Amino acid sequence: MITNPIEISEIIKSILKKYVPPLKIRKDSATAFEVWGTKETMLGKKKVDGIYFATLVPKPKDARFYFFPIYTNPKIFDNMSANLRKFLKGKTCFHIKYLDKDLEKDIRQMIKNGITIFKKCKMI
Repeated sequence: MITNPIEISEIIKSILKKYVPPLKIRKDSATAFEVWGTKETMLGKKKVDGIYFATLVPKPKDARFYFFPIYTNPKIFDNMSANLRKFLKGKTCFHIKYLDKDLEKDIRQMIKNGITIFKKCKMI
């Protein structure tokens, strides 16, 4: 079991990087890693060059994982494991305090589902 927030962030970051492309990296620093969709789309009345997908921010006590597809399509994530759900604070932010193989598998599946949603909605 991994408890170091930086190590947890690096593992989740490596999962996200497997989807670059079609996602694109907008920020990659020691304080944050951020990925976005790649298709131009309308956001309200404004044209944007991609929709936000996810951010990782290592904090002293946990790794913060902000995951936008869960906000736009919450019903698709209703079957999320109880183990992963207990880290969800608010609508889109997971405060991940440890990472074991089961939790890593759940995060991989959640990201894969998010990619599927973004592809279906033509955001990537």
